[in-house]
Amino acid sequence: MDLAGQPDTPLRQARFVAVALVAGGLTGVFGGLFHLLIDNIIDWPQWLARHIEGWRLIGACALVTMVATVFAVFITRRFAPEAGGSGVPEIEGAIEGIRHVRWQRVLPVKFVAGVLAIGSGLVLGREGPTIHMGGSAALVATSIFGVKGVDRQALLAAGAGAGLACAFNAPMAAVLFVIEETRKQFPYTFRTYMGVFAAAVTGTAVTELISGVRPDLPLAAGMAALSSLPLFGLLGALLGVVGVLFNASIMKMLDVAAAWQKRAPYVWPAVVGLVVGALLVVAPRTVTGGERVITEIALATPGIAVLLMLAAVRFITAVSSYSTGTPGGIFAPILSLAACLGLAFGQIVQVALPEAFSGMSLTPVSFGIVAMAALFTASVRAPAVGVVLVMELTASYDLTLPTLAACLTASLVAQWLGGRPIYAQMLERTLALAGVAQQTTRSPSTGLAADPDRP
Repeated sequence: MDLAGQPDTPLRQARFVAVALVAGGLTGVFGGLFHLLIDNIIDWPQWLARHIEGWRLIGACALVTMVATVFAVFITRRFAPEAGGSGVPEIEGAIEGIRHVRWQRVLPVKFVAGVLAIGSGLVLGREGPTIHMGGSAALVATSIFGVKGVDRQALLAAGAGAGLACAFNAPMAAVLFVIEETRKQFPYTFRTYMGVFAAAVTGTAVTELISGVRPDLPLAAGMAALSSLPLFGLLGALLGVVGVLFNASIMKMLDVAAAWQKRAPYVWPAVVGLVVGALLVVAPRTVTGGERVITEIALATPGIAVLLMLAAVRFITAVSSYSTGTPGGIFAPILSLAACLGLAFGQIVQVALPEAFSGMSLTPVSFGIVAMAALFTASVRAPAVGVVLVMELTASYDLTLPTLAACLTASLVAQWLGGRPIYAQMLERTLALAGVAQQTTRSPSTGLAADPDRP
């Protein structure tokens, strides 16, 4: 029997998995095209640089990004306000039955506005839009096949997971994302669990047909000695502090942007767009989602001061970009920020303990890789997702134990400092603005009791 008291027969299981495969395939189509478009337009500043230079180039880039940002905000607010930002809180609220995903609006708005915002150079990740589009694509499949009730909610979660798989070519992290991030809301049965796997498989397969089979961030780092675990634990503790600060800054900046919106609509997105556009020329590594930045700094290995300055600026540009209200995620900005801090930490250890550093088979890149999972854990509070996501992205499986150690301390420090998961805070803010009381005892859609121990 399932959660609704219906018999969970093999035929019903097979039908559900088949619909989940379709939902994952649709997600892969939307996500694959989304990535393809962004990849084809992200280098537009280089194209402009071949025609103009100097202050004219800075002004032109600032103008282009400003216009793209304002237009992305306009179409989002005009046609689907819920499509702004990451989309993960919207999916979680929808699974719980307290938000409604209008997929007919979310899909086109998230796609077009997301391409504009991310392609223009804002410090936003692709995963937020693909997760939201994945959930929306799953609802398309439920409409086609007439799926309702608990199965509909489960397919919504499966599509969202496929969206994460599509964004990072990381199917196992996608499955864990549903398990760990939506564990309060997801209706667990054998059937629904297998549906998550099915959607992740087809979502990733379609993505690989478009972008190829490879890790998105292939970074070289060998196995670290067991004696280095305390160093990785210390790195995780420091990033636990950064994660709490990052979350608090995003929430505060959202309030600042909302206040600007009441007094002078579109001024805040315009200002952020102007600054980001200028930085595309003046300091290009301080902007964009950050995937290329991670690879560049891992290969070039800038000095400690440069890395810390880059981290500070990217912290500000990431928080500011997200506050504009355009579609875009925070995973990629978190990973790039963490890579800067991890590489800097590794170089500091290398200078302070040169003999020990060499004896532990360490490189600064090792700390950069581990830092990505640790900061993700401190902010999102999904350590299993953080570990597996970074392993799949970088193919650095030799660093699994150091990554676990860093994520452990990052999560503990964030908890002890009173930090809360960023998506839980965003959902609460959305519901408060909408005047909706969040369900804290039992979801009407799933019948599952909420977990009182979830931080």
